[in-house]
Amino acid sequence: MARFTDYRTFKTALGGRLLQIEIGKFAEQANGAAMVRYGDSAVLVTACASDEPRADVDFFPLSCDYEERMYAGGKIPGGFIRREGRPSEKAVLSSRLMDRPLRPLFPKGFFNDVEVEALVMSVDPDCETDIMAMIGSSVALAISDIPWDGPTGSVRVGRVDGQLVINPTQEQREQSDINLTVAGTKEAIMMVEAGADEVPEMEMLDAIWFAHDEIKKLCEFIEEIVAEVGKPKREVELYKIPEDIDEKVRAFAYDKMKEAVHNSDKMTRLDNMNAVEVETQEHFAEEYPDNESDIANVLYNITKECVRSSILDDGVRPDDRKLDEIRPVWCETGVLPRVHGTGLFKRGQTQVLSSCTLAPLSESQKIDGLTEQTEKRYMHHYNFPGFCTGESKKPRSPGRREIGHGALAERALLPVVPSKEEFPYAIRVVSDVLSSNGSSSMASTCGSCLALMDAGVPIKRPVAGIAMGLIERVEEDGSSKMAILSDIQGMEDFLGDMDFKVTGTEVGVTAMQMDIKVHGLSKDIMEKALRQAREGRMHIMKIMLEEIPEPRKELSKWAPRCIAMRIDPDKIRIVIGPGGKTINSIVEDTGVKIDISEDDPGLVTIYSDNAAAAEEAMDRIKLITADVEVGGVYEGEVKRIMLFGAFIEILPGKEGLLHISKMARHHVDKVEDIMNIGDKVEVKVAEIDKQNRINLVRTKLPR
Repeated sequence: MARFTDYRTFKTALGGRLLQIEIGKFAEQANGAAMVRYGDSAVLVTACASDEPRADVDFFPLSCDYEERMYAGGKIPGGFIRREGRPSEKAVLSSRLMDRPLRPLFPKGFFNDVEVEALVMSVDPDCETDIMAMIGSSVALAISDIPWDGPTGSVRVGRVDGQLVINPTQEQREQSDINLTVAGTKEAIMMVEAGADEVPEMEMLDAIWFAHDEIKKLCEFIEEIVAEVGKPKREVELYKIPEDIDEKVRAFAYDKMKEAVHNSDKMTRLDNMNAVEVETQEHFAEEYPDNESDIANVLYNITKECVRSSILDDGVRPDDRKLDEIRPVWCETGVLPRVHGTGLFKRGQTQVLSSCTLAPLSESQKIDGLTEQTEKRYMHHYNFPGFCTGESKKPRSPGRREIGHGALAERALLPVVPSKEEFPYAIRVVSDVLSSNGSSSMASTCGSCLALMDAGVPIKRPVAGIAMGLIERVEEDGSSKMAILSDIQGMEDFLGDMDFKVTGTEVGVTAMQMDIKVHGLSKDIMEKALRQAREGRMHIMKIMLEEIPEPRKELSKWAPRCIAMRIDPDKIRIVIGPGGKTINSIVEDTGVKIDISEDDPGLVTIYSDNAAAAEEAMDRIKLITADVEVGGVYEGEVKRIMLFGAFIEILPGKEGLLHISKMARHHVDKVEDIMNIGDKVEVKVAEIDKQNRINLVRTKLPR
């Protein structure tokens, strides 16, 4: 270890297991680097920043990337080239988890490129690597010279048999009714991501603050690391608008912009605001020919101040709603005639069309990744085309935002989706955003619930979702003034301090996602937001149920029909037959599709548009797998003739002996005098001996 003169190891307990941070051994040229070890999992996290700000930008160019190395799980990547390709959905969602608690803690006006990268290098299923990446990103930034107001801590919380658990093991996760990820500083919560099995709001709040107790300890642990190995933070020149431009633009445009931002119609409001900006830029073009971006930034600040002060001081939102008022909601189902189920959901100027497709279980999504999950039966995909915001941009493959919103809506509905035993279908829901003015992911959740019910999927209970906002201001006397907003629109999300999405049934929460732009939230604010969210959610659900009060009793005539049956797993080989001969014969004769589950031995599912054909296929499988019973009467076929009798197939693959003495009332000299190969004979099972030999008697003896 002498080769690594600055090598240090720091250890602490987390969730009853050892968390180890190694500094100075790996990635020595990065601004900050940490190897995080937890159980047998290992994640290397690095942080790098450019020396100079990016030219001609007015935003902070932070990039967080979670990269899976397939060797970490002892796997070779699939595909032709056998190397890692585009990030998996899990990797994209984990990258978002890393980004969200870090971003608010960088200084305003810092425009240098920052890249935080997590390489997953070893995977222990009991120690989840995304949480390790979040912890590692905090360590890497905190010990680096990059300006950042951390550290943050991150944990996952489960609940097993009513007991909250920090960073649950794989076995505990399978039993848990909560899957909660929380990040924060010592002072407050920064980010929440959750899925839950209809857990009441206040119980979720308790779980969040249970997580925060552990986060405080993690932050103190990281502060100890920084005290020993942290670099001094670099001096940077933060972007600042020149004072004279700020004063003059405000004097010219403040009152005009204040009037422009108040209009209930999004497009009219944008036109009014754009007109003020064009007028202002033209007015100062000669005096400040090279400061167009500075003028635009002053106008943005004016807009933000006008909207926020109007809400806080006058209780007036841009579209004149009350703080807890929901925009007008409208729903429709059965919109597309050939689609198995559709739900059109409109809230204000946000409109989403969700479409549900049912298919055989064999069409479930196959997952090639580092997690133990290999298949996904319920899928939700979210699309956000340019026309939904009136933009002329080409269609593109889904980005991080689309994947994240789709995953949130999927997580929201998964707790109410019936099991494959109850409803043996693969289910895909696609939400196309047709018009957007905020909360499109929650509109997707509502529209998807309508689509599932329209398709006849017997969901446990309907789910609705709502996005909550926050405007908070610190007064001159140090006190804080705040307003919690229900059903935020796009401007309130963009200019506000919080985007807190909550989905659930009348029983409790199924999913949550919270992002903030300030340095944390108190428990009181979160409690009030959750209570207000439930009221709004119930209002929305009532309108949804007026359109479709329960799942349809019948599937669409265009959806496949299915029959699920269980057989002895040892008899699967009989159903398949040599080289697939038996099962292929059933499929060819009846026209059905047959799925034999690999994950659930003995589960056979038959799909067909023709109910009679499905029944016929099921009867044939029952016949093939039936057990021979003593006393049972069967119509068999003569397969072999011997001197002493005939072997008769009474069930597929099962033959019994009809002795020559049991063939007729009179004496029979030759079997061929009574029967021949291929004849149909009704027989009864007289005995199954100790060697499992079947002895038959003829039920109708010829004279």
